[in-house]
Amino acid sequence: MRRLPFGSIALAGAALLAVLAIYAMRTSSGDFLYVPNEASPVAANVEVEGYPDADMKGGIYYVDVIVREERWIERILTFLRPDGATVVAREAVTARGETFEERRAKAKAEMTRSEQVAAAVALRAGGLKVTAIPRGVFVSGVASDVPAALVLEEGDVILRAGKQPTKTLAALRRAVGALKPGQQIQLHIRRAGKRLDKLVKTVASIHEPGRTVIGIQVEQDARIELPLKVKIDLGEVGGPSAGLPFALEVLQELGNDIDRGYKVAATGEILLDGTVGPVGGLKQKTLGVRASGADIFLVPAGENARTARQYAGGMRIVPVESFQQALRALRTLPAK
Repeated sequence: MRRLPFGSIALAGAALLAVLAIYAMRTSSGDFLYVPNEASPVAANVEVEGYPDADMKGGIYYVDVIVREERWIERILTFLRPDGATVVAREAVTARGETFEERRAKAKAEMTRSEQVAAAVALRAGGLKVTAIPRGVFVSGVASDVPAALVLEEGDVILRAGKQPTKTLAALRRAVGALKPGQQIQLHIRRAGKRLDKLVKTVASIHEPGRTVIGIQVEQDARIELPLKVKIDLGEVGGPSAGLPFALEVLQELGNDIDRGYKVAATGEILLDGTVGPVGGLKQKTLGVRASGADIFLVPAGENARTARQYAGGMRIVPVESFQQALRALRTLPAK
């Protein structure tokens, strides 16, 4: 039997390795990477009718996270991942049967709703008359692995939970939080103009031990009428997590010295009553804020603040539960 020359075997092996390497570099592992992105000033993206641009001595900064598919080469050779990146399971980013492009489109819609709520909160804090009537809790996402996935859909509006009207997110959380995981709750919802009753089994939160949830992402459904036009445009950035910096910047555009000469970064979903809600990607966001040279990072209190402190270095982290608390914290800073 004729033996192949060693050189031929080595060449064939090298070619196979090259093919495998190219495949690994171009093919997704199926999961995603959260990658830090440097914080940016939001002033250039906000316009308030009748008011000039705010003083940019300091500035309000927003921060987002780059979300992209992980390649197999990064799964195998972890040192090739970008600094500060975290692997996130696909099901935590996209719903079952949903493409990444569809998820991005939904995130853009979430951003649009967040912009309107942030403008309402800021203008009201600025002493202007704002009509903001909460109508229910908008379901913007349903986890695929919870009982609610069988009965609720994105776009549903929850009007009542048990006997408790749920015009606000806080009302829904109180009603669900009063139960033990595994108990059921009757939800009265609006779907495509029709009123329906749905029985939903609760589950234990995987993020907050001891808290009962139904496994959905929610936003405020409300009728909002602003006394003047506010334009906010962050391009392709999506999601509700820039609500707090939006509101701070709008109030600054009204002529208030909100940043007091500091570079103030902020993240947090803002609700119609001014409550600041938790957001994701705090590790990457904190690293991105540090890279921007910000003086202060306002973050939602609780787990978000604890994560931010782990990666803050010498940067000051200020936990906040509401828009008014954020304003009070900034007012106590000595002016630069």
